[in-house]
Amino acid sequence: MSDEKKKGLRSQAWFGKQDRDGFMHRSWIKNQGYPDDMFDGRPVIGICNTWSELTPCNGHFRELAEFVKRGVYEAGGFPLEFPVMSLGETQLRPTAMLFRNLASMDVEESIRGNPIDGVVLLMGCDKTTPSLLMGAASCNLPTIGLSGGPMLNGKFRGHDVGSGTGVWMMSEMVRAGQMTMDEFVASESCMHRSKGNCMTMGTASTMASMVEALGMSLPENAAIPAVDSRRYKLAQLTGRRIVEMVKQDLTMDKILTREAFENAIRVNAAIGGSTNAVVHLLAIAGRMGVPLKLEDFDRLGAEIPCLVNLQPSGKYLMEDFYYAGGLPAVIREIQGWLRPEALTVNGRTLVDNSREAPCYNREVITPRDEPFKPDAGIAVLKGNLAPNGAIIKPSAASPHLMQHRGRAVVFESIEEFHERINDPELDIDEHCVMVLKNCGPKGYPGMAEVGNMPLPLKVLQKGITDMVRVSDARMSGTAYGTVVLHASPEAAAGGPLALVRTGDMIELDVAGRRLHLDVPEAELARRREQWQAPETPKRGWYKLYVDHVQQAHLGADLDFLVGGSGAAVPRESH
Repeated sequence: MSDEKKKGLRSQAWFGKQDRDGFMHRSWIKNQGYPDDMFDGRPVIGICNTWSELTPCNGHFRELAEFVKRGVYEAGGFPLEFPVMSLGETQLRPTAMLFRNLASMDVEESIRGNPIDGVVLLMGCDKTTPSLLMGAASCNLPTIGLSGGPMLNGKFRGHDVGSGTGVWMMSEMVRAGQMTMDEFVASESCMHRSKGNCMTMGTASTMASMVEALGMSLPENAAIPAVDSRRYKLAQLTGRRIVEMVKQDLTMDKILTREAFENAIRVNAAIGGSTNAVVHLLAIAGRMGVPLKLEDFDRLGAEIPCLVNLQPSGKYLMEDFYYAGGLPAVIREIQGWLRPEALTVNGRTLVDNSREAPCYNREVITPRDEPFKPDAGIAVLKGNLAPNGAIIKPSAASPHLMQHRGRAVVFESIEEFHERINDPELDIDEHCVMVLKNCGPKGYPGMAEVGNMPLPLKVLQKGITDMVRVSDARMSGTAYGTVVLHASPEAAAGGPLALVRTGDMIELDVAGRRLHLDVPEAELARRREQWQAPETPKRGWYKLYVDHVQQAHLGADLDFLVGGSGAAVPRESH
C-alpha cells in the first residue's frame, strides 16, 4: 500500500508510529501471534460481535466471525474481533429495548477508541441490529452489516410452527382449553430446532430485511437460514467487501441517505414487517442526521401492498421466503415505488442489485398486481388520545375492528393486567377496548413488548380471537391482532393515555387515521390536575435512560445521542 493511502487509515495513528507509543500498540497485539507485516498499512477491520450464550439467536456468531475473517484476509485486510453488549430478546429483563441505546454507546465508543478503519456488524436478535447500526452511524466509518439468519422452520406434529407467533397462538389455546399443557411443553423443542433468529417475519427478520433494504448489507442477507452454508459464504464475501469499502472510503453517510430510508419504509410495507421497525429506523436516521418523521411511515408505505405471505400476517416462514427468492424478489416486484439512486455497500444501487431477481414461489411472494393483502405498511393514528401519534399494523389486524367504538377497560400497569385479566368478574366483553398504561419508554422503563395483551379468558371461551387494544407499549414482531401501539406522549410522561378511565368511550378509525377519547376537554383538564407522575429511578442506567429518553415518535433514542461525533482519532493513551 502506498504511503499516501497508509496516511488515510485511522489505524496508522496507532500502528504506524515509529516511537514508544507505536511500539506499545504493536507489541501488545503481537502477543496473539500476529507477524510484523500485519501492521504494515493493511486496513484494520473491526468485527463487532454480539455473540452470547444468553442471546440464543446469536449463539453461532463465533463461527460466523471466522468466515468474515477469511474474507478480510483474502482482500488484504487485518481483522480484529471485539465484543459489545448483546441484547437477547428472550432472556433479558425487563426488556431488551431498555438497553438498545446503551449497547449503541458501547458500539460507538468501541469503534471510535480503537485502531479501526472499517467495521463489520454481526447482528441477529431484535435489538442487536438497530443498536449496532446506531452506534456505527455515530462514527460514520466504512461499515457493512451481516445478519445471523433465521432458524429453520419449526415442525410440530406434521405442521409448521413459527417462533413467537406459535407461542402466542398455542398459549391462548391452552387458556381456552383447546390444548393441554403437556402438548404445549412438547412443542418447545419442535419450534426452535436450529441456530438462528425467529423464522417468522418478527422484528429480527424485519430488521435483517431493513439492513438489506437500506443498502447496508450484501444482497440476500435477510433470509438465508442461519445453518445454510450460503450464510457462511455471504460472511466471507462480506469480509472481502469491507476491505474494498475502506479503500473506496464508502462511509455510512453515502448509503444511509433519505432515499435509503424511504426505500426501507416501502420494503417494510411489502414484507408485512414488524411495527418495531418504526422506532428503530427513526433512531438510526436521527444518528445520521437524516430528516425522518413518524408520518413518513404512513405517507410512504400506505400505498404499498403486502406481498409476502409469512407469519404472523400469513402462513409461511423465513425458510420458505428464502427458497422463494427472498428479499431481492420483493424489491424487484416493487421497484417502481423505490428511489432508484439509493446506493448499497457493494457500490451498486438497491434497484440494480435486484433487477433480475427471480421468484420461485408465488404463494410465498405474490405479484404486486395480485398481492397477499392490499393493506400493508404502518398506519399512523392521531387524535386527542395520541397527539404525537400511535401506530397499528393493518396486515395483522382484524378487518371488522378497523373502525370501532368501545368502552375502555383500563389497566394501570402490566402487573395489574395479569392480576385481573382472568377474573370471571371482570366487566369486559369483546366490544370493549383494552387500555394498558405505563409501558412506554419511561414507564416500563424501556417500552416493553406487552402491547399485544392476551384476551380475557371469558372472551376466549366464547370463541373470540381479537379485540381492540391500545397502549404506549410495543409488541413483538411475531404478534398479531388489532393492536394500537406506541401512543405518544406516553402515560408516564403525562400523555393523554394517563387520563383514560374505565368506562370512557374510545373511537378507532384506521381509514380516517383517528384515535379519539370521547371525554370532554374540561373533564380531561380536571383529571390532568389530579395526575401524579410515577416515581423515577434513582441511580444507574435506569436513571440515565428515564431522564433522557425521547418519546416513541422520535425513535426512543437518548436526547444527547442524536447525531454523531464522527471517528476522529482520540488523543494518545500514554
